[in-house]
Amino acid sequence: MAEDIGIDLGTATFLIYTKNRGLILKEPSVIAMNRDSRQVRAVGDDAYRMIGRTPEGIVAVRPVRDGVISDKVLTEKMIGMFLQKANIGGGGFLGLRGGVKMMIGVPSNISDVEKRAVINAAMQNNARRAYLIEEPLAAALGAGLKITDPIGSMIVDIGGGSTDIAVISMGGIVVSESMRVAGDEFDESIMRYLRRRHNVLIGERTAEEIKIHVGAAMIHDESESVAAEVRGRDLTDGLPKTIAVDTIDVIEALSDPLTKIVEATRRVLEMTPPELVSDIMDRGIIMTGGGSLLKNFDELLRQTTGIPVAVAENAVEAVAIGTGMALDMVGELGDSLVSSDMYIRR
Repeated sequence: MAEDIGIDLGTATFLIYTKNRGLILKEPSVIAMNRDSRQVRAVGDDAYRMIGRTPEGIVAVRPVRDGVISDKVLTEKMIGMFLQKANIGGGGFLGLRGGVKMMIGVPSNISDVEKRAVINAAMQNNARRAYLIEEPLAAALGAGLKITDPIGSMIVDIGGGSTDIAVISMGGIVVSESMRVAGDEFDESIMRYLRRRHNVLIGERTAEEIKIHVGAAMIHDESESVAAEVRGRDLTDGLPKTIAVDTIDVIEALSDPLTKIVEATRRVLEMTPPELVSDIMDRGIIMTGGGSLLKNFDELLRQTTGIPVAVAENAVEAVAIGTGMALDMVGELGDSLVSSDMYIRR
């Protein structure tokens, strides 16, 4: 039997969730291919290990950038290969008759062109019907919030390519803001900082490791700072160079993207009806997505808004879990979903 599936088509991570088996796939949204023929060589974990290490004829790329599809053909191939990896339906996804129903998480406020690209990618991979759900709505579901109740909930979902901030009530988004500042921008800010401060060039994987192991949004005193040795290329002579990077360096490097996210959160609160703000004061703000795991980010947001903030226990998987849960709530969510029927004639 075919299993209906939920998909988090993330910039950094691709996740697949089914009602029967739960989370069945979680791999980097990376595909490796021949530069000239565009023949796919690897996808997911295997392709991620190739970033920065491929020979001239092979390139490892992310077909989803800043939360939207940047390469339609590669995205379709990536979705198909991940579905085959997950062995949807037991006998191999592409061989199923009639296809499956898909619920796909997308950033808030994406254009009709971007919505159509995601729908087409699903339909090209044998979906019987595809639905799009805004990521903050899916994240709230996955984090355990009762979004269909007439009570205000606030979610800050920080993924790889985009940050979605939303106030939710009665199964819909009341106020939201989506910005293309998130985990990837954190990495790029660290790379720019080290290039400017130390004249050293590092790759995106090294920047991500610095963010995870050394980074923080804030610290209370210098004793909390940790340091790590980082290897890169000296831009003066082109030779390898090792430098020391500590938490204070990373806080300085991340100050601009973090400020943008904090200011966006404040703007959403300012636009929220007073009754819902009162609910949020009582219930707090919930953070999801890989970017929310940056050390003390929740504390920074609490200090700047004056509202309690908590990071969801399943922060990285929340959107994928929420898409799977939404498959049983198509009637309740109603106008909050976008259906393939709106874009494709049958």
